[in-house]
Amino acid sequence: MIILKLLNRNNLIVLIVSILLFSTNIYGEDEPVDIWDLEKKNDQNLSTVIINGENDKEDKIGIDNENTETKINIIDSNQLDNNKINIVGLYDPEENGLNIDMWSNSNGDEIKLILNKIDKMNLSQDSKEILDVVLLTNSYFPKENITEENFVDFKLKYLIKNNDKNLIKLYLIKNDKVPYNSNLIKFYINSYLENADLENACKIFDEIKYFSDDYINKFQIYCLIDQEKREEAQLLYDLNKETGFKDDFYEDKFNFLMEYIEKADENISDKNILNFHLSHRTSNNFIYQPKENSPKFIWKYLSSSNLLENVNEINLEDVEKISLIEKATHEQNYEEKELFELYKRFQFNINQLLNVKDSYKLLQNYEGRALLYQRLILTEDEIQILDLSYKLKESFIKDKIENAFRSELKRVLSKVSKEQVPSNFSSFYNDNLTIPDLKRKNIKVNNKIIHQSKLLKYFEDQYEIKKVEDDLDKLLKSIKKNKDYNVSIKDLIMLESLVSDGVLISKKYKNMFEFDQSNVPTDIQLLLNNNESGMVLLRLVEIIGEDDLESLGPDTLYFITTILNQLNLDTIRNKILLKVLPLKI
Repeated sequence: MIILKLLNRNNLIVLIVSILLFSTNIYGEDEPVDIWDLEKKNDQNLSTVIINGENDKEDKIGIDNENTETKINIIDSNQLDNNKINIVGLYDPEENGLNIDMWSNSNGDEIKLILNKIDKMNLSQDSKEILDVVLLTNSYFPKENITEENFVDFKLKYLIKNNDKNLIKLYLIKNDKVPYNSNLIKFYINSYLENADLENACKIFDEIKYFSDDYINKFQIYCLIDQEKREEAQLLYDLNKETGFKDDFYEDKFNFLMEYIEKADENISDKNILNFHLSHRTSNNFIYQPKENSPKFIWKYLSSSNLLENVNEINLEDVEKISLIEKATHEQNYEEKELFELYKRFQFNINQLLNVKDSYKLLQNYEGRALLYQRLILTEDEIQILDLSYKLKESFIKDKIENAFRSELKRVLSKVSKEQVPSNFSSFYNDNLTIPDLKRKNIKVNNKIIHQSKLLKYFEDQYEIKKVEDDLDKLLKSIKKNKDYNVSIKDLIMLESLVSDGVLISKKYKNMFEFDQSNVPTDIQLLLNNNESGMVLLRLVEIIGEDDLESLGPDTLYFITTILNQLNLDTIRNKILLKVLPLKI
């Protein structure tokens, strides 16, 4: 075991170099002066730890694993401070017609205000798609009233809230030198470990290179042990100890896993998911009974690791335990199928089952739910299925655990044909039975209506302008002959978008319609005039909010597309047009 005592800086460096000369499995790093170069090559398998020097400065040590040589570099933190990260994001601005200075003219106070407001909204999928582009497009930082860290934090909170592991991984890899990523890294590795997936949690350390957080360092050391890279684990552990790191619980688990001691302490720590996992891994007789106030990660880990108490062993007279399971199911910490398997174990007589509508009211709430469920799964009558499932759902709602009966309710209701649903159950049926939307395979064309004509194909396939002009001329010629035809707002949306893209309309048809550029709200027009495209898109997210685009009124859709036309954001605009203009098929 390598032990680093309290050494001064020079002795420490000498000792580390000596260690590395005799090691064949150690990490490596590129030249320190290029640490902030996002295009740097040959920076594979870089691990970072922080060392305190004699003058209370922080240095970064990188260890590089190469076939021919092993080297170590020490980088002064002052050097890092002088290298600023100017661009943080995931998408190339050109992908969506944006530019890299989309935030440069915006006031940080206004950005914080609108982002905080949006964060409290239950955004629709359409709103999320726009917000995704706004927050994750590569761009320079705003210059006024907001720090770099604060601005990046909004991006990280967005990624965490959406919990898209693939997107988070891409962001961390592309922005691995950004010094604000600790919370996102912790969320990523913890979310995998909560689901008992240590392998995928550890894989991120093959990709990311820069971090200086004690928790992440401990996690990486444990990953190295699990991957049988013990020399590297020992070195990183000793370097962390040199910084003054002290964690008796972790040190005990480390020594056991490294086989320095024969038995680990049996105490269980639920301080965080890493501690809880280590408690489980290093104990021969791991038993943990979660409580009502146990953290969500505890329930997730126990469920993923098959450590929750088997429903067949639960005492049906233990009211507290059954209520705990119902609440845990409501909070999605317990599988629905397990709860309903538990309900099946209750014993009821034939009279209770036959007179269920009255009998369940005489029982304790959880017993009543068990009786309703048992009778529900015994019947084939569709009206009775609706009635019993409605009563069962109401019982869950009454005890504020309605989420415990969602997937099973959908399964039960799927047995009922829509034609058999009476009017008094129609809302209940429609609200709780998810029917997947049919995907639109092709755009259905109606050349008698401008916004449903074959010109829609232009926004899908980007035909040549000359061809679009010829098709538009023929269409308008035909429409003009119909004196009863009134140009609708959706027609104007299509025509204005075509004109914005350079399509010329013959003067003889100009009297058929008139574009209204005054429909844009004043505050947004001021942002447009100031080239604040990022803020404009945030305002659109706020306006669309919780609504689907297809549910918005024509006037709202018109000013949204007018705004996107002014910004030349054709990619975003086209996606919207193809959602709101075609016939529903």
